[in-house]
Order: sequence, then C-alpha cells, then structure tokens
Amino acid sequence: MRVGPDVAVQRIVKVRRDYNSWVASETMEDYALRFTPQRFRKWSEWRVANTAFGAASFLILEAVGATLLVKYGFTNAFWAILATGLIIFMAGLPISIYAARYGVDMDLLTRGAGFGYIGSTLTSLIYASFTFIFFALEAAVMAYALDLALGIPPRWGYLICALVVIPLVTHGVSAISRLQVWTQPLWLVMLVVPFVYVFLRNPGAFSGVVHYGGEKGTGGAFDLHLFGAALTVGIALITQMGEQADYLRFMPVRNKTNRWRWWASVLAGGPGWIFLGVVKMLGGALLAYLAISNMVPLDRAVDPNQMYLAAYEYVFPNYGLAVAATALFVVVSQLKINVTNAYAGSLAWSNFFSRITHSHPGRVVWVVFNTLIAFMLMEMNVFQALGDVLGLYSNIAIAWVMAVVADLVINKPLGLSPPGIEFKRAHLYDINPVGVGAMALASLLSVTAHLGLYGEMAQAFSAVIAMGTAFVTAPLIAWATKGRYYIARGSEKPQANGTYKRYATQRCVICERAYEGPDMAHCPAYQGPICSLCCTLDALRRFVQAARQPVSAMVGHAALAAACAVSGLTWIPGSATFCCSC
Repeated sequence: MRVGPDVAVQRIVKVRRDYNSWVASETMEDYALRFTPQRFRKWSEWRVANTAFGAASFLILEAVGATLLVKYGFTNAFWAILATGLIIFMAGLPISIYAARYGVDMDLLTRGAGFGYIGSTLTSLIYASFTFIFFALEAAVMAYALDLALGIPPRWGYLICALVVIPLVTHGVSAISRLQVWTQPLWLVMLVVPFVYVFLRNPGAFSGVVHYGGEKGTGGAFDLHLFGAALTVGIALITQMGEQADYLRFMPVRNKTNRWRWWASVLAGGPGWIFLGVVKMLGGALLAYLAISNMVPLDRAVDPNQMYLAAYEYVFPNYGLAVAATALFVVVSQLKINVTNAYAGSLAWSNFFSRITHSHPGRVVWVVFNTLIAFMLMEMNVFQALGDVLGLYSNIAIAWVMAVVADLVINKPLGLSPPGIEFKRAHLYDINPVGVGAMALASLLSVTAHLGLYGEMAQAFSAVIAMGTAFVTAPLIAWATKGRYYIARGSEKPQANGTYKRYATQRCVICERAYEGPDMAHCPAYQGPICSLCCTLDALRRFVQAARQPVSAMVGHAALAAACAVSGLTWIPGSATFCCSC
C-alpha cells in the first residue's frame, strides 16, 4: 500500500542533523553508507583496478593451498583449486560489474539484489565476520614473521600487527590506493624470485609433489570425497569478492571514450584476482611440499613463513638474509591485504549498526572495533583451525553470495526483479523473501550436510549444496512472489520538462548537505528530499493521514492490516493514519 496523490501528509518539525567531523569528512568516511557519487570517482580506471587487485597479496591463499595438499593430497587439491577459481570468477563477474556500474559497495548491492533493507543486515554481519576472521588469519601470519626475524613473542606481535593497520585505513581508499601503488612492484618481484631460484638451482625440487598423498597417504589419486572436502575449504574465499566490490565502486563512470579501459579494469580489479589466486594456492602447495621435503613438521609446513623461508634459502645461502627477505615479503603482503580487510570491515559494521541502532559515529570507529575483534581471535590462535573455520563458514558465505549472483544474472535479465540497484531505505521493503529465503534454505541444507546429517558424500560437497540451492531457489522465490517485495514505493517523478537528471545534486532537508540524485529520496513526512544516511538514521514514526475518507471505509480491518504489513506500513486501529517504513 503506497501513499497516493490524494493524501495529506502530517508535517513534522525538521531538526537539522549535524554529523561529527569523521562522518562529515569525505576522505575519512568514504561514503560508507552511501552511493559513491560521480564527483568522488576521481581516480583513473587503472588506479582503482590496481587498488582492488592489491588484495590478492594475502598469504592465506598459500596457506589454503598448503592445507589442501597436506589434508587431501596433491591431485585432489589441484582439481579443487582449479574448480574454486572457476566458480569464484563466474560468481565475481556480475558482482564486480554492478558494483562499478552503480557505485555501491557489497552491502548496498546485497540490499538491492533481493535482500531488502533489514534483510541485508544479517549479510552485513556475515561479511563483517569474514573481514575480522581473515584479518586475524593474515595478521597472525605477519606476527609469526616478526617472531622469526626479530624474536618478538606472538602475543605482542599480534598487537603490533593489529594496531599498525589502523592509521593506514582511517583515510580510506585515498591512502589505501597510494599504499597499493607503492608496494605493488616490490611485492610482485619478491613473490616471483624465490620460485625462479628454486627451479634454477634444484629443478627436481617439486618433482615428487604430484604423487604426494597427504598426511594420511590417502590422497595419492583422485577421490571424489576428498575433492569435495577440499572444494568446500577453498570456496570460502568467494567472499573476497565483497572486498573487490568495495573498491570497484570508485570506478569512473563508463562512457564511449573509456569503455575498453573500464571493462579491462573491472575484470582485472574484480574477478581477475582469482587468476593470481589460483597460482598462489598452487604455489603454496608446492612450497609446503618443499618445506616438508626439508624436514619441516606438517603443522608448520602450512605456515607461509616456513614455506617462503624454505624457498628464499635458495636465493640467499646466508640464513640471516633469507629470514630477513622472508619477513619483509610477509609484512608487505599482509599489510596490503589487511588494510583491505579493515576497510571492508568498517563498511560492513557501519551498515550493520546504522540499521540496528539508527546512529553512525563514523567509519573510523568501526575500523578500531573490527581490529579489536580480530586481535582477540589472534590471541585464540585461530590460524591453527584454518581448515575447520573456512569449511563451516564457507557454507553460509556461499549461500549469501550465490543468492546475490542469482538475482543479478537470472532475476534481472528475466524481469523477475527491477533492472537497477535500489538501496535506499525509503524505497525498499524491510525483508525481501527472495534473497533472505534463498540464503536461509541454502545455509540450513549446507550446514546440516557439513555436520554429516546426510552422509559423508553430502558432507564433503556441502559447499556445492549451498551454491546450487541458493542459485536455484532465489529465482523460484522471485517468480512465486512476482517480484513484489523489491520496491515498496516508486522513485521520484520526472521533472516538468519530462526528464529526470539522475546525477543532479539535491539538498537534504535534514542535514542540509547536497548529494547526487541516486542518494536522495523524497520524504513525504519531511516534505522534501532526504539523503540515504539521514533516512537510515531517522528513528521517528512518520504519520501519513488519509484526507478523503476514513481508513475503515476504504477496506476491511483485517485486509488493511495485512496489506500494511507487507507494504512496510503500520495501521493504527481506529484512526486514519499509517506509519511509513521509510
């Protein structure tokens, strides 16, 4: 039920909202809760792509490859890694395109791709948990490097590795892009050099890896059960596409002059990271085998520090130089990824808490919050449980991501959902059963499968169950509901000349700041345009009164209550008023 043109709106006294300096600063806030305006997309296509691609430095890729080798043998690890790369690329492509095209981060994209305004709150929490889990894993690797090179105990190394990231992230993508540009050449050289030296000085170093059967010796040949278990671990990395989207929203608007650069940059900065990711996972498996061949215990051979130390000893015969080179490479790699983890986490927490509390102290606050949670996980030694953590987490993460992908590649082309990405609270239902229902069902089936409820084979392929269920059920739910839960009320009407200047700025009636059209909505309560953040933070009950006739005369009480419930409106019995969800 929507408010029509023949209703009178109860006026509400407007109180100007002033944001603190952290929120008001575009550089520090980085439009954490907003559409990214055209005027802020000031970097070149290459610069944005390079910033996004820099996240591929994370050494957990090597750790995942090593873990798969040790647990499931080389053959099963190899095919699982290739399958992981293919799945992540196919899923990441539409996410990257829509994020770059519409200037929205992963949270806003999810909100408008089948989850609704409150429905995406849960996915924000899932996403935030991904960022601090991986922050903890990556920082733990860096702390081990400090222990190896400088003798700093891990408990102090964890603190140092957590705190050093905060000042690098407070100024958002402006500072992060500079860091990625400065460190990219050094990182690429240090990544490639040890492999080259190993192959040159000991061509047979990896010759036996293809026959390695894992710690139990059962993975010497392809085994469907082991392959599925390995795939479930590797595919947890699909959530990394959210971090790529968080950067790609700064991509310049595509036009006739830059369209080829735009597409190339979106591919490189979006799903393109997985090409290098696959190489790094396979490289991690090779280095783990090298470390095992040098009598490194299995539990230490999956540590990237030990892997690269074994390789750098071929580059520098002097052990001290090999340690120093390994530590430098690890620190650079982990700083490059953890600024991304901290940044993405601050966006996810901003979205989560703004909807729960109707307040927003600033993205910087959530940078610190996310870092502290990661620090506590490090103290709990989460790195030792890498395989178990990723195996369970991947089921829920895949269910979320694949529900979004299904909406983008099936629902929108078939007209089951609106063609664009609508993220504003004023125009969305609180809950869209398409994404929420698909994710819930896929999570339930895959998690119970992972716990062994349906047998060993289903347990091994729990990730595939999550992926297939979400991808199939999202379009089915959209078809069954006829897409009615995507848009609660229409957008602004065309201007007098028949055109709507989409990117023209409008002044918010609450904070009195000017924002571009996609960030603005008309508020019937405040009688003027309101920006998405002010609308999100507004906790007032807004009343719209029917002018022509009493509500009870228009429709029966039961029918009215039901209609209001699904329309984001609350009927107040005995009156002619509604409470608007916007």
